[in-house]
Amino acid sequence: MISALKNLKNLVTVTGHFGSGKTNFAINLAKAAASEGRSVTLVDLDIVNPYFRAADNISELEALGVRCIVPDFANTNVDIPTLPPAVMGAIEAHAKDPNRLIIIDVGGDNGAVALGMYKRFFKEGDYDLLYVLNKYRPLTEDIDGAAQVLDEIEYLSRLKATGVVNASNLGSETTAADVLETAKFAKEFAKKYSLPLVCTVAREELVPELSGIDDIFPITNATKMLF
Repeated sequence: MISALKNLKNLVTVTGHFGSGKTNFAINLAKAAASEGRSVTLVDLDIVNPYFRAADNISELEALGVRCIVPDFANTNVDIPTLPPAVMGAIEAHAKDPNRLIIIDVGGDNGAVALGMYKRFFKEGDYDLLYVLNKYRPLTEDIDGAAQVLDEIEYLSRLKATGVVNASNLGSETTAADVLETAKFAKEFAKKYSLPLVCTVAREELVPELSGIDDIFPITNATKMLF
């Protein structure tokens, strides 16, 4: 795993605009950590997206030893934020087990609101909230739009971002040139918020063509996901 991700806290929240690639990043982060022998729990709070959830990947993740906690209605068309008690238990437990990595995949306004319910467990300096940025999605195509989305996430969750992840992609059509084109944009956005640019996400096969970008996080396609 790249050095920037090794420095993450044991309580990591992954958030971003709809279609940013955050769930795919969260799943690959969990897989990478588990492959290095770490104990990992992945909590799915992406409660408004019926198309792709961490819940769709439970079998693969559990085979790697990742514990998965999902809403009771995952893989249904119900979008009511009824969260299992295990979510609170996982967040509470992170302080007791410093070797376990808790990754929370948050999606949409309802997901951010649900995250805010657990704010009391997020102590400043003891968690990471990663904002996954995709320049190729509506509303985050420019710095101001992307900033507005992050402002809303921070307001609803009552938490502050600690880092930016550049996951700019065009789905299965993404080329190395597309990724390279977004490097300056991601740096400018991170600078606006005085946040570190933690990494740039790219499919494994594109990595050899991205030598001009620091801290590439290579990913494989997650189940039911084009990017």
